[in-house]
Amino acid sequence: MLRAESGFSVLSDDYATDPYPYFAGLRERHPVHYEPAIDSYFLSRHQDVKRVLSDHQAFSTETLQVRAEPVMRGPVLAQMTGAEHTAKRKIVVRGFTGQALQDHVRAIHANAAELIAPFLPRGRVDLVNDFGKPLAVYVTLDVLGLDKKDWQQVADWHSGVAEFITSIVLTPERRRHCLDCAEQLEAYLVPIIEERRRRPGDDLISTLCTAEFDGIGMSNREVTALIINVLAASTEPADKTLALLVKHLVDHPEQLAQVRSDPALLPAAIAETLRYTPPVQLIPRSSEKDAEFAGTTVPAGATVFCMIGAANRDPNAFSAPDTFDIHRPDLGTARSFTAAAQHLAFGTGLHQCVGAAFARAEIETVAGMLLPLLDRVRFSPGFVYRETGLYTRGPASLSLDFAPVHEGAPRPA
Repeated sequence: MLRAESGFSVLSDDYATDPYPYFAGLRERHPVHYEPAIDSYFLSRHQDVKRVLSDHQAFSTETLQVRAEPVMRGPVLAQMTGAEHTAKRKIVVRGFTGQALQDHVRAIHANAAELIAPFLPRGRVDLVNDFGKPLAVYVTLDVLGLDKKDWQQVADWHSGVAEFITSIVLTPERRRHCLDCAEQLEAYLVPIIEERRRRPGDDLISTLCTAEFDGIGMSNREVTALIINVLAASTEPADKTLALLVKHLVDHPEQLAQVRSDPALLPAAIAETLRYTPPVQLIPRSSEKDAEFAGTTVPAGATVFCMIGAANRDPNAFSAPDTFDIHRPDLGTARSFTAAAQHLAFGTGLHQCVGAAFARAEIETVAGMLLPLLDRVRFSPGFVYRETGLYTRGPASLSLDFAPVHEGAPRPA
């Protein structure tokens, strides 16, 4: 469907409306696609994307100094290498694994039960705006130890941060708005950080405040950057993946029935959702030296965008890649949430998503609770499905009708 050789653009409205039909043409005819308006290269083949994400010396995260650091208020994990990256990543991972993860799962269930309860007697819910978005923020605030009464304000600030990071082109007005959001979020966090230094608890902010690297504690700015890093990483993909999972299962009622009857299939359904429609569609890198892909040279210093959606549908990596199939033999469910995953939804290599295990636990917990409740689930009459986003992508809404539930609503775990 690449209309071609004559002026196709990843930045076009047609591509933004539905990028998936363009992926095959990009991989086959333009595996190295150059966008002159932003002086950037887009790679779409699985082997090329994996090469870029795996070789952090040849393809650095230097672009994040411009794309992320201004709103993160400092360097983020993906910008770090060596001992600093290892130490700080380990600190963050500790907040998402082991006993901490078990505690989070209980909180996730409680938050999900609270949010879905008002909609059960009605038999209708917008899974994105009524449920998924607030849930993702609730869960992240619990991990960080922030007050959920502030969730809407934090969500609004986070929205500006996310817009800055995920926009390919920003107007001066929107850039100022995003930076204002980041400054206000930082001003909100600093007094909390200082309080946790004096009286640490068992939340992730306290862990960051009391941790040391090379015998030295992290500054307020370093802690702020890691908090916003976690906020962005754990809210942005979570609500999108949940909605996409349910959308695909409603579209494939036979697979929905199989997951209902055998909950052990749920991890495969989530992994296939991540492959088929990854919520993070683009991952940027900077080329440190000239690099050749498919006979085309990407020059040193260039910005390279890895097209995760296109790579995840490469027939050289997956059979029948444009088919949603939770039983596909080449998915490798057990490794789909690790650095060994065949799909690239969490990235790969040194900077593979720090919250992959947490994302799996969150989506499994919530979907496992929701699916038995959404009996006879279908799209609401008149609902028109639409996705938005070029960098991160997901449903704008997902209005569902189901058999009303008057008793047996989920109780907090």
